[in-house]
Amino acid sequence: MLEPQNLSNYQNKKSNYIYFTATLDAAKWGAELAKSSSKERIYIVEPLGEFENDPNLTDKRFPGNPTRSYRSKSPLKIIAELGSWERHSDEEINSMLSALKKLSDEGKNVIYD
Repeated sequence: MLEPQNLSNYQNKKSNYIYFTATLDAAKWGAELAKSSSKERIYIVEPLGEFENDPNLTDKRFPGNPTRSYRSKSPLKIIAELGSWERHSDEEINSMLSALKKLSDEGKNVIYD
């Protein structure tokens, strides 16, 4: 099970929600950008309760939710782990990390949790 109320993978604070996506590309970004020295993982999950569009992406960056990104206050049941996937290039990841750092420096990299 994956549950809310744990330390966020992206900010140094407890998260009220558990976040998930229905697209492989968004899942890859989530794994690649997580602030962790642990192995990157992508799980296939089943939401066990109500969920909503992730307002951090759908309202702010991608209107209409093309990333199919969601959040829930209920646990997610792990069905399987994706064994392997093609990572974004180091150049793409470093570019995204630089963009996120710039947002942080400007006080704009806020997660509404």
